[in-house]
Amino acid sequence: MMLLSNILCAQNIITGRVTDENNQPLPGATIYIPDLNKGTSSDHNGHFRISDLPDGKIKVQFSFVGYINRIETVELNNSNAELNIQLIHTTVEAGEIIISGGYNSTQHGNAVKVDVLRLNPVNIKTTPNFTEVLTKVPGVSMISKGSGVSKPVIRGLSMNDILVLNNGVRYENYQYSSHHPLGIDEFGIGNVEIIKGPASLLYGSDAIGGVLNFIKEKPASVGTITGDYNLQLFSNTLGITNNLGIKGASKKFFGGIRAGQKSNSDFMQGGGDFVPNSRFNESSMKLNAGHTGKTGISKLFYDYNNQKLGLVEDEAIEEISERGRKNKIWYQEFTTHMTSFQNKIFLGNSKIDINAAYQNTELIHFGELNVVEIQMRLSTLTYETILHLPSKENSEYFIGFQGYNQDNKNIDNRETILLPDAKTNNYSAFGLLQSTFFNKLKVQTGIRYDNKSISASAVGSPSDMETYRAPLDKYYGSFSGSAGATYNYSEQLLFRLNSAAAYRTPNLAELTSNGPHELRYELGDAYLVPENSYELDMSIHYHIDNFIFDLAGFYNRINNYIFIAPTGDTTNSGMNIYRYKQANSTLFGGEAVLHFHPQQISWIHSQLTFSSVIGKQENGDFLPFVPAHNLLFEIRAERENLLFLHESFLAFNTTTSFTQNNPAPDETATDAYTLLDLSFGGNIKIKNQYMSLIISVNNLFDRKYTDHLSTLKEVNLYNPGRNIALSIKIPFGIITDAEE
Repeated sequence: MMLLSNILCAQNIITGRVTDENNQPLPGATIYIPDLNKGTSSDHNGHFRISDLPDGKIKVQFSFVGYINRIETVELNNSNAELNIQLIHTTVEAGEIIISGGYNSTQHGNAVKVDVLRLNPVNIKTTPNFTEVLTKVPGVSMISKGSGVSKPVIRGLSMNDILVLNNGVRYENYQYSSHHPLGIDEFGIGNVEIIKGPASLLYGSDAIGGVLNFIKEKPASVGTITGDYNLQLFSNTLGITNNLGIKGASKKFFGGIRAGQKSNSDFMQGGGDFVPNSRFNESSMKLNAGHTGKTGISKLFYDYNNQKLGLVEDEAIEEISERGRKNKIWYQEFTTHMTSFQNKIFLGNSKIDINAAYQNTELIHFGELNVVEIQMRLSTLTYETILHLPSKENSEYFIGFQGYNQDNKNIDNRETILLPDAKTNNYSAFGLLQSTFFNKLKVQTGIRYDNKSISASAVGSPSDMETYRAPLDKYYGSFSGSAGATYNYSEQLLFRLNSAAAYRTPNLAELTSNGPHELRYELGDAYLVPENSYELDMSIHYHIDNFIFDLAGFYNRINNYIFIAPTGDTTNSGMNIYRYKQANSTLFGGEAVLHFHPQQISWIHSQLTFSSVIGKQENGDFLPFVPAHNLLFEIRAERENLLFLHESFLAFNTTTSFTQNNPAPDETATDAYTLLDLSFGGNIKIKNQYMSLIISVNNLFDRKYTDHLSTLKEVNLYNPGRNIALSIKIPFGIITDAEE
C-alpha cells in the first residue's frame, strides 16, 4: 500500500477510429484491453474512446467479424494516445488472440502453438456432452462413459498428464480417473485455449501432455448492461438445459452473474436400446466482480458446480430396467466451490500479477439406495506472483513464483477408503523471455524449478496386511524448460519449432490407491518415480485470403510413463485387479488442417482436418487410451439473409474414426466408423431484438458404433445414437449512462 500510494494517478485515454481497407468505418468493432479486462465498441463512425488507464505498456486488441484481428501496443505516461486502426478483410478464420502462451498475442505471433476454440453456438456442436465440443480441435479426443462422464485427451495423453485451467486457475476435482467428469460448465466461457504438448514451464507438473484453459467471457462494454438466456433440448437423452446470465460495466466497475441447470435421462445407443444409469443432472452458478483503476485491475470470481452422474456398472445394469432421469443408485456426486482473486498492478514500465484461489470438491460414491461407499473432500489453495520486467517493444521478460497446498480428507468413516488422508505441497520458481529479431524471428525460452511433497496417513491396522497401507512421505524436485521459435517468412507463411523438457510427479491415487473403484479394484504403487518428457514439436502455417493450410508434427519421449493396467488377478468377490505401472514410452504423430472458401462463392466454407497419434512402450506394447486416426470434414453455407433468418447457415459434418488395430494389452481393437451431423439456424428478428435459433441432428443415421476411448466397452454397450437438438439463445441489453 505504501508503494501504491506513491504512484501518480494520471488520466490516460486511448481514442481512435476503426476502418476497413477502403477507409470505411466499422461500427461495432470490439476494442479490448486484456490486461485490464476492459473494452468498448466503435460507434457508427468507427470512433472509440477508453479512459482511466494506468501508466505503462498497454496492449489493445481490435477485432471484427470477417476481419483479421490486430494487437497494438501503446506506451502511456500521463498522456493520451490515438490509434487509428485499419482491419483487413478475410474470408477464412482470422488468428485469435491468446493469453495461455505466456503473453497476450495473436496465435501466429506466439512461439508456443496454441489452438483456440470459440464457444460460439453457431460454430460448435450442440450436444449434452461438453467435452465432445472440444474434439473439433485437431489432436483433441475424449474418453467417455456416455454423455455425462468424459475426459479430454490431447495427442494420446489424458487425465493426470493434462492440466485443466479454469480461467487460469488449475482445476482440482479428482481428475485422475477416466470415470470422473471434466467438471466445467460451458456457459460463461468465451473460448478454450489448447496447448498441445509439454507446458510445464508455464504451469508446472501435470501439464506434461498439454493444457486446456477455459477463458471466461469478456465483460460488458463500458456503459452497458447485457445478458442472455439459453435453452437447449436433446432428443437422445430427453435432456433440457437452461442458463441465464447478466453482466454490466461502468467506467471503473464491472460484474456479472450466471446460473444454469441440466437434466438428462439415460441415453439411447445407436440402434435404439437405452443405456441403464447413464442419466446425469447438473446445476451451476458463476459470479464475478471487478474494479479497473489507474493503477491496475482487481477481479473476484466464484464458481459453483454440482453434478450427479450415473455409473454404468454391472450392478446398475442388472437393477435398472426402466429409463429415467433421477439418480437413485450407483452414481457419483461432485460438488465444487471455487473462489479466485486476480490482480494486475501497473508500476510504470513494469507490472505485477498477484493471484490466489481456493477450491473445494466433495466426491461421493453411492451404491445401493441411500448407501454411501466413498466420501472424500479435496481442498486446494493456489497462488502465484508474476513480475513482468521492463521491456522494449519487441521483447517480453517475466519471472514468477507459484505454489499450491492441497488436503485430501475422507469423511464420515465410509465403507471404502480409496485414497488416504493426505497433504500435498508444491512450490516453484520460473523465468521466461521472448524476443523478436529482424521483425520475422520470434524466440521464446525459459526455465522452471518445482519442489513437491506428498504426505499420507496410514490406513488400517498393521496386523491386517491385506488392507493395511503404511504412511507415506515423498519429496520431489526437478527442472523444466523449453525453447521455441516462430519464423514469419512472409505475411502468409510461418514456421514454428519448439522443444521442451517436462516432468510429472506421481499423484496420490497412483501412489496409494487400494480399493474398489467402479468396475475394478485399483492398486497404487508407492515406489513410482516421476515421469520425464522430452518433446520436439514442429508446424507450418500458410494462409491467403481464402485458403489456410496448417501442418504440425510431434515426437514425445516419456521416461517412466505411468498408466493403469490389469494384473490378470481378481479379488475374492471377483473384481478384476488393476495396478498402476510405469514404462519408458514414445508418442508421435501430428495434425493437418485445410480451410477453403471458393472465391466465386465466398459464402461456402469447407474444412478438412486429420489427426494421428501412436503410443508405444519400450517393450513394443501399445499404450492405453490412445485414439484411432481421425478425419473431420465440414462444409458450411452462410447467407446474410435467408427467408426470415439473418446470418443464417447450413452445415454438414462428418467424423471418420479409422480402425484402431494398436490396442494396449488390456484393450481390444475397434472397428472404423463414420458419423454424419447436420445443423442449420440463424437469427430471428422480433421487433428490435434478435433471437438465435439452431436445429441440429448428430449421428443422423443412428449408427451403432463403439469409439476406441469409450469405457462403455467394459460393459459391452455402444455410444449414443441419433440426437436431435434445439438451441435457442435470447440476448438482451441496455445502454446506461453509468460512469462510476
